[in-house]
Amino acid sequence: MEKNLTTGSVLRNIFLFALPFFFSYFLQTLYGMADLFIIGQFEGAASITAVAVGSQVMHMLTVMIVGLAMGTTVCIAQAVGARDGARRAAVIGNTVVLFLCVSVLLAAGCLLLTDQIAAWMKTPAAAVADTEAYLGVCFLGIPLITAYNIISAVFRGLGDSRRPLYFVSIACGANIVLDYLFMGPLHLGPVGAALGTTLSQAVSVVVALIYMRRTRAVEIDRSAWRPEWQVLGSILRIGVPVALQDGFIQISFLVITVIANMRGLTDAAAVGIVEKFISFVFLVPSAMLATVSALGAQNIGAGKSARARQTLWYALVICAVFGVAVSAVTQFTAAAVVGWFTLDAAVITAGAAYLQGYIFDCIFAGLHFAFSGYFCACGRSEFSFLHNVIAIVTARIPLAYLASVWYPDTLLPMGLATCLGSVVSVVICVAVYRWLQARSLRLHTGLS
Repeated sequence: MEKNLTTGSVLRNIFLFALPFFFSYFLQTLYGMADLFIIGQFEGAASITAVAVGSQVMHMLTVMIVGLAMGTTVCIAQAVGARDGARRAAVIGNTVVLFLCVSVLLAAGCLLLTDQIAAWMKTPAAAVADTEAYLGVCFLGIPLITAYNIISAVFRGLGDSRRPLYFVSIACGANIVLDYLFMGPLHLGPVGAALGTTLSQAVSVVVALIYMRRTRAVEIDRSAWRPEWQVLGSILRIGVPVALQDGFIQISFLVITVIANMRGLTDAAAVGIVEKFISFVFLVPSAMLATVSALGAQNIGAGKSARARQTLWYALVICAVFGVAVSAVTQFTAAAVVGWFTLDAAVITAGAAYLQGYIFDCIFAGLHFAFSGYFCACGRSEFSFLHNVIAIVTARIPLAYLASVWYPDTLLPMGLATCLGSVVSVVICVAVYRWLQARSLRLHTGLS
């Protein structure tokens, strides 16, 4: 199922790769949104808060797994671009061994810390028990979440973003049906939401494995399963900075959630709902990050650096146009958006104000997502980690906290504070990109 993306129209390749990826992420994000939407139809603010807090923790873990898997996608894509079949097989085999160990250890550690995690989140007392129950079920499903994302990473590295879309489509349909069953007739509340998500992931993985076995879409020799430190090092050198970067980003949003939780149940529910909607809006920037990473890595592996840079610039334009458009529309529809998830008037008012400020982050985050994808394609994912950490420490968290203290009656300033962190990231990304290009030029011309 290998696809060569180093020839033809760059813009056409972007859309052919990005659209299936976008819809895959859309359906994956729909998991959490469906949980929150359905629980809001059957339960009150405490249950909504439990699912919002718990799913945010799971989202953090998932994006870190996806970030680590970026090492697999880039290494496979570079091997495809270089037409190195042995290297490609070794990366796939070592990925399976690595992530099997990671998922088991992560699940065990999280299960031991379930109570503590709920406490760290400053979960309102009325929602603590449901949050812990939700997390316990989801933590058991971490190996399934990891398996799905690794399968997807392998296919995307091969240039195929359609197969992951098919697998997640089946899982999403199963999740919605199970959510209504568990939270409706069976009245399982947040536990039902967690069960629906976990079992639907199991369905996705089983379908993917059956497909791979019957079609032989990914075939490797048994020798490729032997751990090779050089291959593992390449995967980790790219994946670890991305995983840490994504982890820090999610921790920053968890801190913001903690700040909101300390303001009371209404603001906690409002922020939880908006975070879910924002995760949907960020699908386009996320798709561009993955697209630039995969296409850029294939072109760099093939020695076509100019095409890799062209891919980046197209992605930047797409992200900027999308960000401006969605920010403008949301200013007039924020209350209606929050109203999709709850009928509580106080939560709608608070959430609308938060969303009207937060939505501007879509513009600037899209730009630094595209740059991060390019840095990953170049094998320099440490720069993605660097700009995100600096933005979080110097802007996003401190400004959100100050906004909460200075404006206790509205969430609008807290929403605006989030996008200022992305502005810092964009400035750093532009500087790093210019430095990389100048360095490349010096190396090319033999200057010191």
